[in-house]
This record gives sequence, structure tokens and C-alpha cells, in this order.
Amino acid sequence: MATPGHGAPLPAAVAHSGTPPHGTPHPQATPGHGTPLPAATHGTPQPQATPGHGTPLPAAVAHAAPTPYQGAPQGPPRQPYDPWNAPLQQTGAPAPEGEEKKRKRVRRTLLVGVMMVTLVSGGIGGAIGAYVERNGGVGDIELSQSGTESKDRPKGSVAGIASAALPGVVTLHVRGDSAQGTGTGFVLDGKGHILTNNHVVEPAGTGGEISVTFSGGETAEAEVIGRDSGYDLAVVKVSGVRGLKPLTLGNSENVRVGDPVVAIGAPFDLANTVTSGIISAKERPITAGGEKGDGSDTSYVDALQTDAPINPGNSGGPLVDSKARVIGINSAIRSAGDRSEQGGGQAGSIGLGFAIPINQGKRVAEELINFGKATHPVIGVTLDTEFTGDGARIADKGKDGGPSVSENGPGEKAGLKPGDVITEVDGQAVHSSDELIVKVRAHRPKDRLDLTVERDGSDREVTLVLGAASGD
Repeated sequence: MATPGHGAPLPAAVAHSGTPPHGTPHPQATPGHGTPLPAATHGTPQPQATPGHGTPLPAAVAHAAPTPYQGAPQGPPRQPYDPWNAPLQQTGAPAPEGEEKKRKRVRRTLLVGVMMVTLVSGGIGGAIGAYVERNGGVGDIELSQSGTESKDRPKGSVAGIASAALPGVVTLHVRGDSAQGTGTGFVLDGKGHILTNNHVVEPAGTGGEISVTFSGGETAEAEVIGRDSGYDLAVVKVSGVRGLKPLTLGNSENVRVGDPVVAIGAPFDLANTVTSGIISAKERPITAGGEKGDGSDTSYVDALQTDAPINPGNSGGPLVDSKARVIGINSAIRSAGDRSEQGGGQAGSIGLGFAIPINQGKRVAEELINFGKATHPVIGVTLDTEFTGDGARIADKGKDGGPSVSENGPGEKAGLKPGDVITEVDGQAVHSSDELIVKVRAHRPKDRLDLTVERDGSDREVTLVLGAASGD
């Protein structure tokens, strides 16, 4: 028996509705998938037929095929041709012409698909290879960065100014019996003299310790050479230190509002801190320290105002110009809701900092180094600190009940009297006794001042030559 279709056995001859008489030709039967068989005749061998999917029938059919009994079941239901699920053709049997063409088309389609996949894979592989070559292995990230540049900066830039000035700036750590603090100073000369604020070294008292740290990290012990609370300045000295870098002193008379400046110091003990700004104003009358009405321990500064941030710890540090020349000594700040402070509190900068003009600092430093103390210019009168009007009024009596105008002093020689109100100094208005002292302290002894004095409701001009008094 042959195996047509999908393996179901097929009878030798299938009748349509019954069994024909012996010897009568069989009607055509359709085995497998519809290939008609030729009619069989008695005694004549049937030609080979290809049922199903090319499975050959036996070479000859029996001379007298058995007659199936009536009612024999039909073969399995015929299924539509499906080239993808069709069984493979046996060896030696030729495939139908249409089926062979279909298979060739399938092979060509598969070949084209494989080629496309190969090309796409090759392209992706090439792109990945190029990326890896440029950027490293998969998963590695390397960000772009500019190359190494010269460390030099233009001399007039903030960086250039800082580079020139920092080697001459020091940080002071002061420790006394009951207080301690941090401040800043700068080198004046090769002998080890360093200028700073009086309120920076004051906690050391007479038996405390002062340690100086240079910008490179070297440290040395220092001693106080002289100090003056009226100017809030002090000079300390280190010994046995080589390679000192003194800063160049400028001229505060040349400073103009709007000039760029750089402040250097150790705010909150952060050494070598650099901030920048401009000169916001000149000749700001600043007082700090001491008790109200008590001239001792009170500093009077005709200050340079700057918006360069200054904080506690900056005190005593240099305020330098665009050529890295010192034009001021950072001394006080104005904090919100308070009067000026000397940097000893914890208030932060609000852009109102004040520096002692270097011209005043230079004179006082020279006197402290040479004599251990500084002289103060005076006009020889006692001022009425309770006066609330405009100007500075000369008191009716002195502190100890004596005359308010010193006998044979500069004021008496210029013709000043008790009750006179001084309203101008060298053409600049004076609004209080503190402002008058500040204006006077900005000068040297023997300097000449032109005063405008109000007496009995009228103004008069007075010329006065300043005297000298020893400072503390």
C-alpha cells in the first residue's frame, strides 16, 4: 500500500457510492491532494501515479484488485496545499515544477534576508568599534577638558594683584590670659616689622603670645614693638626669618572713588583669603572702641570706604590698589543694625568696610618703630560731647573743671573761646565733635588748618597750627 496525504493508508481503489462489478473499469479516484488516477482495466497494469506529495505507487497494481466492501469509508479529508508544512520529497522523485519555483523563491528570499542582516550587523559593529576607539570601552566616560595654561596672570588683574601681594601678608594668632583672637598683618621691611591693628594684638596684654603664620605656611613668634589705640594701629616684629617680602606702600592721597581694590586677610581664620571691590567713598569719619565721652581707647579714623568684603579676621590686613600697593589697613566693618565694628564680633560683611589710609598708617608705624609710641595732633580744646547741634562745640569747662581752651595751646593762639562752634575744617563741613577729631587726626602735628567758627550767630575764619600730644 502507498502512503498518500499525511500518512493515512489509501485503498487500492475508492468507489464513489458502492462497489462496481468485477472487471468493470473503476471510476476515477482522487488520492492525496487531488491528483486523478486513471481508470483501471481488468488484467492491465496501471501506470505509476504520484499521490500525496510525490510518494510513488508500486510498479504495478494486482491483476484483480480486491473489491472493497460496500460502505468502505472514504480516505482522510483532503487538506489545501501548504508549502511550509509539506513533507519532504523522497530521494529520486522529481518535485512538481510549481513547487520547485516556490522553493527557489523562498531560498532567494532567505538569502537576501541573511545578507541584509549581515550588512546591518556589520554597520552596527563598525559604529560601535569607532565609538570605542574614540571614547574608550563600553561603559567608560571621559569628559572633554581644556589643556594646561600658563599660571601667569596680567599684573592688573585680581589674580595678578593677589599673586604679588600674598607673600607679604601674614596671619596673627593671639593668646592672652583671658582672651584670644585672630587677625592679619603685612610685612613692612626686611627687618621683620609687621603692621596690624591694635585691637588684633590687644588680647595678648603684656604677657601673652603672638604667633605669625606666613602665606607659605611658615610660623614664627612675634613681639609687640608699639601700639596706639587712638589710631588702632600696632607694630609687631619677628626675628630670624629669612626671605621676607615687604609690600610696597602706596599714597592714599592719590586714591579716587571708584578705583579697584583688593583686600587680603584671614576672615574667620581662613588665611590667604582674597576679595575685590572698589573704593566706595573717602574721608568717612569712623570711631570705634572706648566709652562714650571717654577719648581713651577710642580710635578715630578718616577712613577709606570699600565694598570689598571684609569680615572678622581681616583686621590689620592690607587694602591694595591695582598695582598691589598698600593704600589702606582694613580696620572696621559696618554691620546691619550696628555701628562700625573693629572686626572682633561675628557680624558678616554687608559691603561696608573701612580702612585706615596708608598715609596715616605710615606715619604712625614709623613712630611706633622708632619711639615705641605715636604722637597725636591736637588743637588744645575740650569739646562738648553732649552738644546735639550741627558742628563741634567747645565746652564751657575742661574735664577736671579747668579751662576748656588750653593755656598757650594751639586753640588759644588761634583765638578760640569756650562756646565757639567749629562748622568747617579746610572747607569741609563738620557735624559733630567726633568728626572734628577724625579730621584733626588725619593730619600731622604742625600742619596748618583753616577753621570756620560760629560765634554769637556769626561766622569767622580762623587759622590754627596743630600741636602734638603723646599717644598711649
